[in-house]
Amino acid sequence: MKTLNECYISVDVETAGPNPSEYSLLSIGACFVADSTRAFYIELQPLTAHATTEALAVNHLSMRELAARGAPPAEAMRQFDAWLAANVPAHQQPIFVAFNAPFDWMFINDYFMRYLGRNPFGHTALDIKAYYMGAQRVTWAETRMREIVKRFQIDQPPLTHNALDDARDQARLFRHILEETHKT
Repeated sequence: MKTLNECYISVDVETAGPNPSEYSLLSIGACFVADSTRAFYIELQPLTAHATTEALAVNHLSMRELAARGAPPAEAMRQFDAWLAANVPAHQQPIFVAFNAPFDWMFINDYFMRYLGRNPFGHTALDIKAYYMGAQRVTWAETRMREIVKRFQIDQPPLTHNALDDARDQARLFRHILEETHKT
């Protein structure tokens, strides 16, 4: 396999609601797709108390606790940027990879642009669902996590909605998809 100038980084976020214009980014988990032990995790102070009960029921994060112990958003994004700079080889471009990348991407891009004025991932993201759909020539309905896990016979635990755990799970899933794709 040839050496790529790309470094796939699996990213997952937990938030207080469905969009960054009204809701806060609460946690970020990221890891290398090739080696999920190389990882980053941070919890952020919410920008406001605005949250949906559905989001908080899923991620089990407390807005009150995060306000007290979470990192200020600007500092969190500086730390994430520093982790990327320290870990992604200089000759490689970090590629944002996520399962349902549009959701995670909009929060990460918004916060990087808001607090750093730039996004180290550039202006693109790779969606695992869309990649799988194209690579396997399946329908959108067949891109659900349970369908992909069944296809690759992966013993995958249910999502914990801890951003780092979920980033690692989707990295493992994406490795299987990449291996299958490179065989054909």
